[in-house]
Amino acid sequence: MSNTRVNPSAEELAARVERRGEFKNKERGQLPKIFWAEQEPGERVGNIREVPFAYTPMQARAEAVRCLSCKNEPCVSGCPVGVDVPAFLKLVADGDFRGAIRRIKETNLLPAICGRVCPQESQCQENCMVAKVHKDLGFAVSVGKIEAFLADWEREEGGVELPPVGAETGRRVAVIGAGPSGLACAGDLRRFGHEAVVFEAFHKAGGVLVYGIPEFRLPKDIVQAEVDNLERMGVRFEFDTIVGQTFTLDELFEEGFDAVYVATGAGLPYFVNIPGEDANGVYSANEYLTRANLMGAYRFPEEDTPVLRRDDVAVLGGGNVAMDAARTALRLGAKRVYLVYRRSREEMPARLEEVHHAEEEGVEFRMLSAPVEILTGSDGWVRALRVQRCELGEPDEKGRRRPMPIEGAYEELPVQIVIEAIGNGPNPLIPKTTRGLTTTRHGTLVVEEATMMTTRKGVFAGGDIVAGASTVILAMGHGRKAAGAIDAYLKAEAAGLPKPV
Repeated sequence: MSNTRVNPSAEELAARVERRGEFKNKERGQLPKIFWAEQEPGERVGNIREVPFAYTPMQARAEAVRCLSCKNEPCVSGCPVGVDVPAFLKLVADGDFRGAIRRIKETNLLPAICGRVCPQESQCQENCMVAKVHKDLGFAVSVGKIEAFLADWEREEGGVELPPVGAETGRRVAVIGAGPSGLACAGDLRRFGHEAVVFEAFHKAGGVLVYGIPEFRLPKDIVQAEVDNLERMGVRFEFDTIVGQTFTLDELFEEGFDAVYVATGAGLPYFVNIPGEDANGVYSANEYLTRANLMGAYRFPEEDTPVLRRDDVAVLGGGNVAMDAARTALRLGAKRVYLVYRRSREEMPARLEEVHHAEEEGVEFRMLSAPVEILTGSDGWVRALRVQRCELGEPDEKGRRRPMPIEGAYEELPVQIVIEAIGNGPNPLIPKTTRGLTTTRHGTLVVEEATMMTTRKGVFAGGDIVAGASTVILAMGHGRKAAGAIDAYLKAEAAGLPKPV
């Protein structure tokens, strides 16, 4: 992923593609990986453009040639939506980009998004036999980067083809939440021929894709293009609508909806609960990133949404959201950004690529440091963050070693902004305003695993409202599973059969 990686020459790439049918599997696995170029760190912290550059067509083909086409398809089993990875890579290697994107869209209607933000290294690419068999090379086939290339090629050059929409069934389904889970469910419902109406609290569709993930990781015009495709398929969107407040879920059934899919996500921020959190200059990562991303605060004053800009910033947390907040702070003009995390680098849940980019851009990692107090001046504004050094103890229930504070080992970091990115909980509005729904002690909805149906008949749920804060692709997998179950439920009703429960 570094710009220092050396790729084969153009002539070598062309020769590899020309000889693609001649390679034996051992030779394929030993072919050098094709790396993507990136903006230089010093340049990119001054803009919000996407960091990696796309593969060229020849690079994408040459990288796809490395696929071993394993008979047991371990990469497919690692994909929450079951994309046929070997099949689309074979088509890419042959130069059939149209066929490849069609194959992806059989199971994934948001390839431009997934190719960019899915944690492929812990899903499809983790199971890649190229990396497992040839450990001396250690590089899986770049499934995500090729997927993003294909989606961009279709949008920019090939002309977007929409998946077929089924014959209209006359059945109406309400989807609550226009995040990745709701979008995936709505798209599949249209494939089955049902009417899908998505109710979204914000003024744009995308959920975390537009309010949480920064422009430099996922350009918003790409998200909008994917949403536009769903609209062309017949998905309807109702914005600025808060189900549970604007109207209730019960009223949706009264208005004639036959089923409901709840995909309201995990938008309730958690806080560390230390003294000083009520000071001026303390943000949840949700608010900070929503202002910067969805509301365009990085363009202030051209956009009328402000966000605080200061020289010194502390971000609390070690996940992808923490990386996003820290890297956004740099792009908003911060001269020094500390990332404060209680555990060591090995325990950080963030993607390695995001950690790598943050370090390249100058984020200072303060590992084994626990925040204990936010200090303020006489004016009530943040002036410093007090942290306590830690050491690792025994593993917790998740297998990560517990951080143990070291007595007397304190440090003050001089900062004017503190951003808390330690996690989020499920949105509580629907469970609180809807009878018949059972929740866990964490506030997530209880569902039947095979169908994603909640404890209330006709109400299905998925994504972070069920799994807690998770990944985009897992949320999409829930949406696809729920769409299939809703289709079966509605067909049973139409046939007068007992509905699946």
